[in-house]
Amino acid sequence: MNKDQFKRAANISSALADRWFPHIDAAMKEFNISTTRQQAAFISQICVESGGYRTLTESLNYSIGGLAKFGSRLTAAQREQLGRKVGEPALSAARQAAIANLVYGGRYGNNLNQDGWKYRGRGLKQVTFKSNYIACGKALGLPLEEQPELLTSDANAARSAGWFWKANNCGTFADLGDIIGLTRRINGGANGLAERQAGYKRAMGVLCA
Repeated sequence: MNKDQFKRAANISSALADRWFPHIDAAMKEFNISTTRQQAAFISQICVESGGYRTLTESLNYSIGGLAKFGSRLTAAQREQLGRKVGEPALSAARQAAIANLVYGGRYGNNLNQDGWKYRGRGLKQVTFKSNYIACGKALGLPLEEQPELLTSDANAARSAGWFWKANNCGTFADLGDIIGLTRRINGGANGLAERQAGYKRAMGVLCA
């Protein structure tokens, strides 16, 4: 795969392709993302996860209605108190932190009061939760437990996505063409499934040409 193929497969600008191709190419080699189906699925899944290769830190700037995605982790009163109201500007960092600490707290190693915010999604895959930061850090040789923001560097953002792919056996789903199963493994549900399927089809068309 060359840079032009990556650009067309991901459907991104030349500037974004210039920025990301070296890191994506290196991550694919490091984590043995080698078959055409794997590469097409990796490119398209990570594209959705990162908002088109533009977002490296999770935003919790949710409207009241948008907070419903977290289900029972927030009460109706909490959604009303913390969510962005109609006409209101973006939520402050303090309100976003309060949301993160409520919805991510008490799970997967997030045991301290501020762990939900400290270990919110980062990197191209949006690695989330302290236990995942620790595991990713060990694999990549980075002190992510102490410095989770290291995943916002371009090289580490791409490597963390490759780490997650390998650690969660995503290549097996990709080689079967099972985008529904792969999406569940990566995202925990079917969020953005149609976009992921369309992106995979586009990437396959480019990489198989």
